[in-house]
Amino acid sequence: MDHELNVTYITMRGYVDVHKYKYLYFLITFTVYILIICLNITIISLIWIHKNLHEPMYIFIAALLLNSVLFSTSMYPKLLIDFLSEKQIISYSACLFQLFLYYTLSSSEFLLLAAMAYDRYVSICKPLQYPTIMKNRIVGIFLVLAWSLPACHVAVTVIMVTQSKLCNYSIKGIFCNNAIYELQCEQSKVPTMYGVIALIDLVVLPVFFIVFTYTKILLIAYRSSREVRKTAAETCLPHLLVLFSFYCLNVYDVTIARVESNLSATARFIMTLQVVLYHPLFNPLIYGLKMKEISKHLKHLFCPAKN
Repeated sequence: MDHELNVTYITMRGYVDVHKYKYLYFLITFTVYILIICLNITIISLIWIHKNLHEPMYIFIAALLLNSVLFSTSMYPKLLIDFLSEKQIISYSACLFQLFLYYTLSSSEFLLLAAMAYDRYVSICKPLQYPTIMKNRIVGIFLVLAWSLPACHVAVTVIMVTQSKLCNYSIKGIFCNNAIYELQCEQSKVPTMYGVIALIDLVVLPVFFIVFTYTKILLIAYRSSREVRKTAAETCLPHLLVLFSFYCLNVYDVTIARVESNLSATARFIMTLQVVLYHPLFNPLIYGLKMKEISKHLKHLFCPAKN
């Protein structure tokens, strides 16, 4: 803690041999960050430029990829600085802001995937009503809710956390997530209960809705023609892959930060890195390769001579 400037600093103790491998860590992380930005922005730009991609499904994909860019940008610059720094520290206020961005954007991912699931349900199960249901205004409302609801939920949590007195000034992690509760002298039941409610609202209910929706789609597609089954597989499989990967990473984040684990520091460090390294890179690869129209535009962009 810096008494002169009245600024509280938190030490990040999740790094493993950072001084020994700092240039390797920096190089890998910087390379992945550049790849994330380039891949996501490329597909977002294709959706923006090509009119045949101005459909709700692709708009939601663009929003999901933009979410990945924002999420990565909230994490990577600080990681890169820490890898090259003598001390891995962050001010308490900056830590709270990073916590806010981390959980707001993570929760937005689930709500965007839920909106995409609803769009696919209407498209496949109610094709004649699709143009009247999925209007631009409805798509806009879904996008606003996907970002505003998590922001409001997480803001309340952050405000509650600021009311708690700190007795510890180090975190067993490499960024500020719910491990921040380790800093408190005494954990209040109110933020914990509110956190459970937020978890149900922002993660559990959207996941149940997605699973229910895709189950309905698969049942209807199974009874329909071969063409309908093919369309359902082509458009739904990428969403399910993204949901599964992101859900697994978030289950790890919630459990490892809340529950004392016997995992070694190295294992904890590697698993924590997965949250920020793997998923933002996974999204554009899945949608770029598995979505037929996007894949076609990517081929035109990078292999124009063959088209």
